[in-house]
Amino acid sequence: MSDTLFESLLPVERFEVLEGASMLSGRHAHHLEKDVWVVYALRALWDSPVSASLTFKGGTSLSKVHRAIHRFSEDLDVTYDIRSFASDLVAGSGDEALPPNRSQEKKWTREIRQRLADWTETWALPQLAVKLSEVDSSVRLYAEGDRLNVRYEPLFSGYGFVAPEVTVEFGARSTGEPRAEHTVTCDAAPYLPEVVFPMARPLVMAAERTFWEKATAVHVFCRQQRIRGERLSRHWHDLVRLDAAGVAQKALADRNLAFSVARHKSMFFREKDTVGNWIDYVAAVSGDLQLVPEGAFGKGLAEDYGRMLTDRMLLDEGESFEDLMCRCGELQARANRLAQ
Repeated sequence: MSDTLFESLLPVERFEVLEGASMLSGRHAHHLEKDVWVVYALRALWDSPVSASLTFKGGTSLSKVHRAIHRFSEDLDVTYDIRSFASDLVAGSGDEALPPNRSQEKKWTREIRQRLADWTETWALPQLAVKLSEVDSSVRLYAEGDRLNVRYEPLFSGYGFVAPEVTVEFGARSTGEPRAEHTVTCDAAPYLPEVVFPMARPLVMAAERTFWEKATAVHVFCRQQRIRGERLSRHWHDLVRLDAAGVAQKALADRNLAFSVARHKSMFFREKDTVGNWIDYVAAVSGDLQLVPEGAFGKGLAEDYGRMLTDRMLLDEGESFEDLMCRCGELQARANRLAQ
């Protein structure tokens, strides 16, 4: 099977290859299978005519590109540069491409959401359908607003919380910068060098910006004190791993980046706390950042984290929830001290 393309293999041969990689790596075979489809989807997007305007971001980029976090991250977060996607709206709005006032923000958001849903349905879906059907004719795609779901025929059973489909969530209200091109490979590839697994070359958001996006999101979760869906605790895990990798320290020192993220979220992602006050992102990056949950919210988050550990979503041993919160507390104190 020397130098054999993975996509040229029969289903039974793909099964054997991924089963072998699972035994060698200690990873679930169905996780490795889904990871292959993640890379296929990335490759299809960055083989497209609009690739120069797309930015790969979020948890999967931290795992597969920056190697800063150690958990199975299964879906894709992709930003279409607002300056390309909505050039008529952002003309004259400066380097950050922010609306001049709240009224314009509402107009931009309403228009971009509609355009993005239309683009996902009429352009992204057929573009990826053509590319992915060359890999496996059984693949099925469907759009849900600004989300594109790639459903494949699984080779393995027992997927549990991990569904046999890749969700690509598109956004188009930022520039995606800073970013750089990186090579993305399959998690199974190092264990079977005789098999040529797919790879992609996407433009990827800098890990430091992703740190600030996650830190401010965690700040909002703590101030709102409510669980939003399953595996919410992954964001706390990611912050601790970004800190261990040295990314957090670089991000904390970059005050311009911190305020850029705060300005962007203040305009496009306004949120209220538990008593109805608007959450102040600028204050959060200026010495008032909260990363440690309290009360019933903390208990619910602990249960969510326990389910992540049970389902082996973390690729390393994974510390206890108490240790995780302790490290988040240390990061919170350092971030606020440096900001002040």
